[in-house]
Amino acid sequence: TKTISKCYVQVTGMTCASCVANIERNLRREDGIHSILVALMAGKAEVRYNPAVIHPAAIAELIQELGFGATVMENCGEADGILELVVRGMTCASCVHKIESTLMKTRGVLYCSVDLATNKAHIKYDPEAIGPRDVMQVIKDLGFTTSLVKKDRSASHLDHKQEIRQWKRSFVVSFVFCVPVMGLMIYMMVMDSQISNAHGHHNMSSEEREALHSSMVLEYQLLPGLSVMNFLSFLLCIPVQVFGGWHFYIQAYRALKHRTANMDVLVVLATSIAFLYSLVILLVAMAEKAKVNPVTFFDTPPMLFVFISLGRWLEHVAKGKTSEALARLISLQATEATIVTLGPDNILLSEEQVDVELVQRGDIVKVVPGGKFPVDGRVIEGHSMVDESLITGEAMPVTKKPGNTVIAGSINQNGSLLISATHVGADTTLSQIVKLVEEAQTSKAPIQQFADKLSGYFVPFIVAVSVVTLLAWIIIGFVDFEIVEKYFLGYSRSISSAEVIIRFAFQASITVLCIACPCSLGLA
Repeated sequence: TKTISKCYVQVTGMTCASCVANIERNLRREDGIHSILVALMAGKAEVRYNPAVIHPAAIAELIQELGFGATVMENCGEADGILELVVRGMTCASCVHKIESTLMKTRGVLYCSVDLATNKAHIKYDPEAIGPRDVMQVIKDLGFTTSLVKKDRSASHLDHKQEIRQWKRSFVVSFVFCVPVMGLMIYMMVMDSQISNAHGHHNMSSEEREALHSSMVLEYQLLPGLSVMNFLSFLLCIPVQVFGGWHFYIQAYRALKHRTANMDVLVVLATSIAFLYSLVILLVAMAEKAKVNPVTFFDTPPMLFVFISLGRWLEHVAKGKTSEALARLISLQATEATIVTLGPDNILLSEEQVDVELVQRGDIVKVVPGGKFPVDGRVIEGHSMVDESLITGEAMPVTKKPGNTVIAGSINQNGSLLISATHVGADTTLSQIVKLVEEAQTSKAPIQQFADKLSGYFVPFIVAVSVVTLLAWIIIGFVDFEIVEKYFLGYSRSISSAEVIIRFAFQASITVLCIACPCSLGLA
């Protein structure tokens, strides 16, 4: 008996089924090659060869001579089959032991663990030596009933509906309250410029300017120190802070709990500090019964939340689109297959309906007209037309006769076919496509990884800078009060210079934070 070894070769540059046929046809002619199986989507060839005659590197060279890139895959070893079963009828630990020991003695079973509490069995096997149906038969022979753990075929983990809803709500809330705040702000700016233009303001004393300011409707004080403008901004800001920013707060809290700083931390920091600072300043002004209304930052949180939640919402909508396409792809997979047993001269002896997951390599599967192909395979008997548009995009049906390959998920049209399964389970073309799209969705674009890495440094850096700003201005203020006085217009003479300095320093450092935060929009 000559020994047969098996190797996997990674093949690049294959574009369609004819490339696959070309490789398979040419390699079969070579000495020492027993069989070859090429999977187009996975880009790999499984070759069984006689090690006395040929070795894997030579096989890869043969493929390269045909014009494809080929490298021998190390440690790909056996792609172990994994089987999850529900086992009914176990009563005690000895049943568990009985099943485990019997399975471990079975040829081809590599690992097996049975859990009495959940009635589940987890089995690893070598698909070359044994298949899922054989494993189930072994357990049945011991007197237990088994069934497959039902896989969730609906691709619900790819569903972004909930996130889309949540960010949309976040955006709408922020937007509704942001518009009036923006309106107030623009109105203030316009009025300000009109006032300053109307009176060549160089020769105005600050008292006159204050008098003019307070004549504006929005600057009218409801209570001493509390203007209409600030009061309205405050009221509009609260719902945004609570409802619009809810998810940001949760995310930021989680990030800080794990001692990392992400985008959400920055957003939360800037908005919370702007909000709290403005609130404190208002309360101080009211306590002092100040004549001049303090400068607040209530406009920052709504605007930031609007931009960022809009971005998140759009991102999830885009992800949802891809996922929808994926879910449709997954739904194309057949759920059952008809396996037949053939006698001499291809006479049908028996047929049974089984779950697609139970089809083993080498099984003969019967596909009736109008049926879906459950697995990739080769036609053994029958002629038919097959609609492969889901994979190839080709609208016209393709003729299939013995020796042709068929693709899982494509639809058989007019004739009944018998096919021999070549790729089953996760190896079918359709599963590979689904896997590729899933991987593309879960992996990050390089630029995104870079941005994440940057924001890891960006957040602490910005916080540090604003603290430095705070301290610097406090020091400058106490050393030379004139500078602060020059930049901090309209403070009332009644408050102490120390308070003015601290207030100004805070204002400067908050400004740094609030300005750096939309800069994270640039990052985003």
